[in-house]
Amino acid sequence: MAEMLFRELVKDRTDYTVGSAGVGALPGQVASKHTVDILRDAGIDASDFRSRPLTRELMKAATHVFAMSEQHLRVMDYDFEDLMDKAYLVTEFAADDAIRGEDVVDPIGMGRRAYEETRDMLLASLPSVLAYIDQTTAPKADADSAS
Repeated sequence: MAEMLFRELVKDRTDYTVGSAGVGALPGQVASKHTVDILRDAGIDASDFRSRPLTRELMKAATHVFAMSEQHLRVMDYDFEDLMDKAYLVTEFAADDAIRGEDVVDPIGMGRRAYEETRDMLLASLPSVLAYIDQTTAPKADADSAS
């Protein structure tokens, strides 16, 4: 969901390449039904989404990496300690004090309302993520910023 919402946020920008990967993801899984439905309601097509595990190559290629939870950051630190200078919690820069620094709850196995709460938390956090990336990434002619 975070990938698709961020893609929508930067859809008119040619200086962004957006991807996602999970610290415990199995390759090739489709987005959950609730995720697909919620995104479709927002005009976003997630039918082609497929999951992939986070790898060293993906971490190295990214300019910024945003985790959904502190636990994800801990796993990343264990696996990619030398690359953690580009890793952040997705809510780390949120303008809303109530969610800044909080984990985004994984709604897997819960009802639609849990997915809506996850969407709302991401929608409140992603504009600040974009602003942070823009502030910390030097523009290039063929920029390739990842999140």
